Amino acid sequence: MIQGSIVALVTPMTEDGAVDNASLKKLVEFHVEQGTDALVAVGTTGESATLDEDEDFQVIKVVVDSVAGRIPVIAGSGSNSTREAIHFTQRAKQAGADACLLVTPYYNKPTQEGLYLHYKAIAETVDIPQILYNVPGRTACDMLPETVGRLSKIANIVGVKEATGKLERVKQLRDLCGDDFAIYTGDDASSCEFCLLGGNGSITVTGNVAPKLVHEMLLAAIRGERETAEAIDSKLTGLHRSLFIQSNPIPVKWAVAEMGLMGKGIRLPLTWLTEDCFDTVRSAMRQAGISL
Repeated sequence: MIQGSIVALVTPMTEDGAVDNASLKKLVEFHVEQGTDALVAVGTTGESATLDEDEDFQVIKVVVDSVAGRIPVIAGSGSNSTREAIHFTQRAKQAGADACLLVTPYYNKPTQEGLYLHYKAIAETVDIPQILYNVPGRTACDMLPETVGRLSKIANIVGVKEATGKLERVKQLRDLCGDDFAIYTGDDASSCEFCLLGGNGSITVTGNVAPKLVHEMLLAAIRGERETAEAIDSKLTGLHRSLFIQSNPIPVKWAVAEMGLMGKGIRLPLTWLTEDCFDTVRSAMRQAGISL
């Protein structure tokens, strides 16, 4: 089971929106050196919504090859079409991903039974560990704990990213899914408490900017070391807030560029962070001890 800080990696781009593979390789090295426990390639933070299929495959392949087995790589491969999600998951496996992260179908608002059958079909077709991803704030679809419990009985469905911010779901999911099922948060602001309550880690945006601190905080929380975890998290609270001051990944891409790790590229319809937000994000970075 992967535990700790699973960074939802940004996809570096040039100013014209092209994927910047050289900077992507540099980011991978940065995260390995800083202690990040695993990476997610082409998730929401990696702008999966505006990368085409070949770009998805290429980004996953670059991350896998650059990691070279040092930490696990999880590929975003979800879709609101079951057939397309199966295809994307097959390609992610072909690219060498260790596992896949599959968002709930967005826009078409499936029933709980539809969600169950969607994920069951993908799991039975593609033999790779799969992590469910529930983020109703983006998808208009909430996968309830009872549905996750049903899906947890399928052997290669190994975990869930629960991004509602509802801390009560940790116990609900643990009771329904058992101790061998990974329960991750997708809400940085509550990730410390989430793991103190029994979660296995965070698929984190903040970890792009402060990977070492996020890694240390989450592992302390998983071990039940509340005082240590909360002390570290107090340095991260500004980042947890400011990295969502505009739609993710707008602020986090700006912050990573400020760190000199990539250029100022983002793909429409997202736009670069507006100047009136610069000082807010910079202040949060300084609070976390990030060199600018």
